[in-house]
Amino acid sequence: MNNLIYLDHAATTPVHPDVLEAMMPYLTTQYANPSTLYAFGREARAAVEDAREKVAALIGADPSEIYFTAGATESDNWAIMGIASATESKGKHIITSTIEHHAVLGTCEFLKRRGYEITLIPVDGDGLVNPEDVRRAITDQTVLITIMHSNNEVGVIEPIAEIGAIAREGGIVFHTDATQSVGKIPIDVSALNVDLLSLSGHKLYAPKGIGALYIRKGTRILPYIHGGGQESSKRAGTHNVPGIVGLGKAAEIAQATMAEESAREIALRDRLIAGILAIPDTRLNGHPSLRLPNNVNVSIEGAEGESMILMLDMLGICVSSGSACTSGSLAASHVLLAMGLPHELAHGSLRLTLGKDTTDEDIDRVLELLPGIVSRLRAMSPVYEKAGA
Repeated sequence: MNNLIYLDHAATTPVHPDVLEAMMPYLTTQYANPSTLYAFGREARAAVEDAREKVAALIGADPSEIYFTAGATESDNWAIMGIASATESKGKHIITSTIEHHAVLGTCEFLKRRGYEITLIPVDGDGLVNPEDVRRAITDQTVLITIMHSNNEVGVIEPIAEIGAIAREGGIVFHTDATQSVGKIPIDVSALNVDLLSLSGHKLYAPKGIGALYIRKGTRILPYIHGGGQESSKRAGTHNVPGIVGLGKAAEIAQATMAEESAREIALRDRLIAGILAIPDTRLNGHPSLRLPNNVNVSIEGAEGESMILMLDMLGICVSSGSACTSGSLAASHVLLAMGLPHELAHGSLRLTLGKDTTDEDIDRVLELLPGIVSRLRAMSPVYEKAGA
């Protein structure tokens, strides 16, 4: 679409041209199955292992600790179900937070129906988990703690290293969903004290349908997908070689460009936040500084989120009101409600997430159009009665 302004990079990113170029041979001429023994297959296997090294380098892991999956949802499911299966004789208690992605919350709910106790740790008004709340929730039955590295809706970066240290003290496996963080901010699995980490390709300019789970050496986890002996017999299924190669190339690019791109996006983000907050009766959701470089989440009183999204869409601007996985639902964001926002403000939220192609002109255009949209919606609102509406 011509003149499209895409500000929903937390939902998905375009495939980087260099990523697509790296993938193309494996979609066309180099199509061998990497599990075969002949030279053609060994070439595909070498490409898979090269990508594994690049993904490992991005998060400070050993290549042998990287296992390719179909995406972060599978990685989250595997982390939780695999640890639960491996430790069910020890206990059936899992600790997570109220603001997790539904890939985590849904899996925990599945286990709850099968006899597991799930403790949901609250967050404060900025969306932060208190590590001491996690410590207090631990029992002798706790087998897993899973807290996201950064939130997909409000972009808040959680105190994962501190929580990981608490988990390690108690000998409890610790998983973090770092889907939104990997490729945007530095990640080091050792410094974070994590045993498991989920990531997804399509959040960092690789294709959809590819992801990875980091599993620290020595972590006992059972397979989630059964079949052949791929991925060291931990994850069955023929390798998605083009996707894996793409993820590896995206990881390589992210590592090389992260510092510069992060600084650029922070400058754009802060200008966008300041411009939106100049509209009366608006608020920034999430911690003002402990947030991802590209995330802006605001609530605008007297303007319903879906209406703002549709009106911006008519002008060629793509934004969202929360997680793309739940954008078809009219329910208020569980993240914003967990942060203590009233329903009316949670319904009046916008999430704008920047990317490598976002320009100053894009920010100017949003700040030019959004105040008028808000004014029109407030004028139609039966509840917004403040002066100047």
